[in-house]
Amino acid sequence: MQLEPGDSIQLEDLNKKLEKARDQVYNTTLFITVKITPAFIGMNDFDLNVSVKERWYIFPIPAFQLADRSFNEWYVKYKGSLSRVSYGLRFYHFNISGRNDQFSLSLINGFTRNISFEYKAPYTNPALSDGETLGSGFLQTREIAFKTDNNNHLLYYKNDDFVKSEWYITASYSSRKAIKKKETFLISFRHIKVDDSVISQTYNPGYFNSNSSIQNFFELSYKLQFSEVDNVLYPLKGYTNSLLLQKRGFGFNGGINQFIIKTTFNKYFTYPHKWYSSLRIIGQINLPFSQPYFNQRALGYKDDYLRGDEYFVVDGVAFGLAKFDIKKKLLHFNLPTFLKSKTYNKLPFTIYAKTFLDAGYVYSEKFFDTRLNNKFLYSGGFGFDILTFYDFKLSFEFSLNQLGQKGLFLHN
Repeated sequence: MQLEPGDSIQLEDLNKKLEKARDQVYNTTLFITVKITPAFIGMNDFDLNVSVKERWYIFPIPAFQLADRSFNEWYVKYKGSLSRVSYGLRFYHFNISGRNDQFSLSLINGFTRNISFEYKAPYTNPALSDGETLGSGFLQTREIAFKTDNNNHLLYYKNDDFVKSEWYITASYSSRKAIKKKETFLISFRHIKVDDSVISQTYNPGYFNSNSSIQNFFELSYKLQFSEVDNVLYPLKGYTNSLLLQKRGFGFNGGINQFIIKTTFNKYFTYPHKWYSSLRIIGQINLPFSQPYFNQRALGYKDDYLRGDEYFVVDGVAFGLAKFDIKKKLLHFNLPTFLKSKTYNKLPFTIYAKTFLDAGYVYSEKFFDTRLNNKFLYSGGFGFDILTFYDFKLSFEFSLNQLGQKGLFLHN
């Protein structure tokens, strides 16, 4: 908390200061509830009583992982085929030593293989401002996208064996000298091998921009983040912004050498009567513009997509994306769990109704031009967000995109 013993607070600012302190404690993600109340010990003096309910920190979770980019793609395009599923175990410990240090281990088999671990210690010095992360992993997959067709669908290469293997090791150092500001420096080394056919004339000789199907390279990155929100996992008030600088490879031309500049801005607004809105703006540029297919991911990957365009990917070397939401809190209720626990005797649910508009643009060189490159993209729709324990969110969204296509999409 920014509040310290000996601070002076104007009485009219007390509730606002306590609410902010409560948000800061909650955003450590160590607790499911936080309450901060003043206990007056004199006319002008008071103590702060902070009461919390701790989260459960140890999670051995069975893994059921889809090979495809979204649930809709797996269910609609591949008819929910179980052959495209990876399974196994993920183990998480979110507070090993009591200093919010986290350990994760993945043991996955099936359509893909993944053996990996990560240890993250956010507080390694007495001032609680510096942290380190170390991770490593080995991955294999039976299918890789070797090209994007003119209709912005991924084309996949596969055979009876694994067609891509990768191992990596990564380490990072983070510094948080101010409560709103965080800097992260990361270095990683990656070894990637794909089937020789992938880089042949039959499939995509520009996959790596190299005659070799094996690539070894370092990645260096710097990320600057500013954050002041009420809930770091589902914000309703405040802002976040970030700047990412990333260098892949040590050269500047040819092969997989790449320099990324990416910036993100999020603003969250709270209104009376449980109404909220948010604005998210993202911009990214890859240099130089002459990049192999391996480095051309833009919209349609991870969280960078237009709602309604989940079936498409739009590759390129620069993109912009804007998302605007208006939502209203409809319900909040608890269901009994019948557990003999003061912390876990109730299962909370919160439901928001929302409407949204998205817009984006992806620039690519003419050689890689497709139906959705170098065009203004837009979509809109409405849906529901359902939140429960540990900030798990399930979103049901009905969307209409710029092609006139509509559909119901599920995200979690």
